[in-house]
Amino acid sequence: MAYFAKLDENDVVVDVHALNNIEMLTTEGVESEDMGKAFFIRWSGGYSKWVQTSFNGTIRKNFAGIGYTYDRVRDAFIAPKPYESWVLDEDTCQWVAPVAMPIEGKYIWNENSLSWVSAE
Repeated sequence: MAYFAKLDENDVVVDVHALNNIEMLTTEGVESEDMGKAFFIRWSGGYSKWVQTSFNGTIRKNFAGIGYTYDRVRDAFIAPKPYESWVLDEDTCQWVAPVAMPIEGKYIWNENSLSWVSAE
């Protein structure tokens, strides 16, 4: 199964659809993102902003979720920034707290104190 994200005019994901891999095969029997995109353009009546995504992050770093942004420069899907203080890890394209979360226990981020507080 392949997955494609539908993007709005600002490259924000508005929907994600599954596609049988057979729909992505070229005449040579090779899977092609362009073939999948062409399928969704036909299926949607001409809407052209479709980008493939994957659950395991093998392409575009993260699985596209509604509200994520597709960054064309990084060729990655990036979740909405959860807190103002968090920074983007350029390798994973995931948001990281300015302080590492403790290993033991359950914690939630407190933006006012810029620290992890116990959730227990």
